[in-house]
Amino acid sequence: MDRSTALRAAAAAVVAAVAFTGCSAVMPGALDGGPPGTALTGTGPGVTDSTVKVVFVGVDLGTTGSSLGFRTASAGDLPAQVKALETYVNANGGIAGRRMEAVFRRYEASNDSPAAEEKLCNQITQDDRAFAVVLTGQFQANARPCYAQRRTLMLDATVVATDDATYATLSPYLWSASYPSYDEFVTALLRTLSEQDFFEGATGAGVVAADTPSNRAVYQRLAEPELTRLGVAPTVSWIDTTDLGTLNAGLNQAVVDFRSKGVNRVLFLGGARLASFFLTTAAAQSYTARYAVSSFDNPGFLVNNPETIPAAALEGMIGIGFNPSQDVPDSGFPFPGGDAERACLDIFAAGGQTFPTRENARVAFTYCDAALLLHAAAKDLGPNLNAAAFAQAAAALGDRFTPAAGTSGLLGGERRTAGNGYRVLAYDTGCRCFGYRGEEVRFAG
Repeated sequence: MDRSTALRAAAAAVVAAVAFTGCSAVMPGALDGGPPGTALTGTGPGVTDSTVKVVFVGVDLGTTGSSLGFRTASAGDLPAQVKALETYVNANGGIAGRRMEAVFRRYEASNDSPAAEEKLCNQITQDDRAFAVVLTGQFQANARPCYAQRRTLMLDATVVATDDATYATLSPYLWSASYPSYDEFVTALLRTLSEQDFFEGATGAGVVAADTPSNRAVYQRLAEPELTRLGVAPTVSWIDTTDLGTLNAGLNQAVVDFRSKGVNRVLFLGGARLASFFLTTAAAQSYTARYAVSSFDNPGFLVNNPETIPAAALEGMIGIGFNPSQDVPDSGFPFPGGDAERACLDIFAAGGQTFPTRENARVAFTYCDAALLLHAAAKDLGPNLNAAAFAQAAAALGDRFTPAAGTSGLLGGERRTAGNGYRVLAYDTGCRCFGYRGEEVRFAG
């Protein structure tokens, strides 16, 4: 394999990772002395008698996109979308009776690093003094613990692998208004792959996994035992995504290991855009297999970039999808669809923001989910607008909150993730796109 070709492929994949789903999974970071500020009374940071500060982070793909030439649908005018949400929330009672002050902060994807994440955290928690932050591209392990230490509520709007242990460790500060937890996702993925006969005729299952503590824990506790129960011997390749050198070495070694063991089924765990760059590396070494796919792998990116992702590798792909805006085209899932989507589209339209396709609204929908969850849960908090009180109120919403970026919702108990619906997702050679099959299935409840 030509080394320069491999490095270029790995570089493109890393940038795709940062741009679309993240360069590393979130690691649980224990808070010294336990979570601070968890009383149900009083106010959190960024809250006055009349206002509450909420920061929306937007990932800037300009540098990465122009330098490497990958294609992605425009997400539109993000600051204007944030303004539309601010206008709607304030016209409908605000956040706990306070006027929401929405701030937009742009984050350059190509500069992502622990230092950059700490700088952003300092800006949001110290300069902006935000009560809540909507995360869309903060992937380093130090990011979420930083916000929790500062008692800043996080509404994570990124498709990134976050397990139940991480949510528990960073409770009551870390939430997802749009997506499921990683534990229930892994369970549902493996069950679905078995039901869809993905492992029939398998000579072994290769697992390409981001090497993070949370991903290792989920693999050891859920994935490995289930694969063994299904009679499929797993071969796991732990990929260090720290830099191009470790990434390239890990991907190439995974291909070597899978080929030597005759592995003909491969799945991806941990996010970190592993599917896209493994497919590129495998093609360069003429390795072929049947692959599993999910929303964590950003199926839209896989089909939109044939120069990077070999079309032949997509054939036979099957798995689960829970995020229509990044899974399937509008021809296969009518747009708009569902009350939650329509409500958010109406809010944006009132602010002059429209979207030609659902994919164009993929970021806007997660912003909307975060803003509406804040609005709904804080409705009756009055003088006690803080993270712990928010957690109690959000849990009480149960299935009455449905994310626009998903298809059904459920909160309650220890559940910190609102997304609760998925469907079988499969590649269709006819349209050269992914499509849903069958009825929606619930992760929980």
